[in-house]
Order: sequence, then structure tokens, then C-alpha cells
Amino acid sequence: MSVELVGLAPVARRDARLLVLGSFPGVASLQSQQYYAHARNLFWPILSSLWGIDLVALPYAQRIAQAQRRGLAIWDVYAACRREGSLDSAIEGAQPNDLAGLVARLPQLAAIAHNGSESARSMGVTRPLGLPVHRLPSTSPANASWSFERKLAAWREVFAGAGLLDA
Repeated sequence: MSVELVGLAPVARRDARLLVLGSFPGVASLQSQQYYAHARNLFWPILSSLWGIDLVALPYAQRIAQAQRRGLAIWDVYAACRREGSLDSAIEGAQPNDLAGLVARLPQLAAIAHNGSESARSMGVTRPLGLPVHRLPSTSPANASWSFERKLAAWREVFAGAGLLDA
């Protein structure tokens, strides 16, 4: 039986240059109220490699502060859904977040990146917003077909293009 779930608030400052959109937080993220909280999710290790700092070792508030300082905004395409477990394939009755509203509040935004294929299903919503839109390989442990190095290379290209490797 699936349960009605509500997602997390966006992490975004007005000076954000790249918005990374996941699909919907997994169980570990919802329980801790932290983006990408699952120990095997590669989101924070990838950012650590891109920026040369050990974000994984930092408390969550400091991770978020580092991400925001470097111009990264984080949110999900779905505001709420029904789902049992953490798999995107189990999402039912998804309610979209107001992506256009958030983008309108980020005047320096240079690009939007979808973290994984479920998020990328919303490219029809993000492309008309007038910014470059990228599909990144999912950082989820469920995406085991891509190596860490291959994911890192794809993420590096998008982060470089948005100017997030200069900080």
C-alpha cells in the first residue's frame, strides 16, 4: 500500500546559477529532512569531487551552505506523491512543484539539470523556461549501470558550463 508523502522545500538563493532537480526524496531523505541522505547516493560524493572538499564529512547545514555559496540550487520535480519505498518506479499520483515560480525567483540562473530519468520526464515543463536544460545520470544507488567516474564526468560538464567549478 502506497502512502501520501510530501517533499522538501527548495534549497535556493537568489544568486543560484544551476538548479538540480531530483524526482522526489527517498525514504532516508524524508526521514532526515535532508536532500540525498541515503548513504549510497552519490550526490554529495560527486559534489565533493567537483569542488575538492569533503562535503560528506560535513554536517548537512554546512553541505547546503557550501552548495549555495557555489551557486547551486536543489529541488525536486514533484511536491507530493504516493509511494511505497524509495524507487521512482513506485511513484503514483505525483503532484508537480512550481518549477516556473522558483526559476522566476532566481535571476542569475544559467541552467537546469535533471538528476535521473524520472526527473527528466519533466523536461517538457523546464525547457519552455528559457534556460539550457540537461539530463544527468542519476546519483541514486539504483543507477548501478554507470560507474562513479562516468557519472562524475557528466556532472562535471554541466557544472562547468554553468560556472560552478570556478568558486
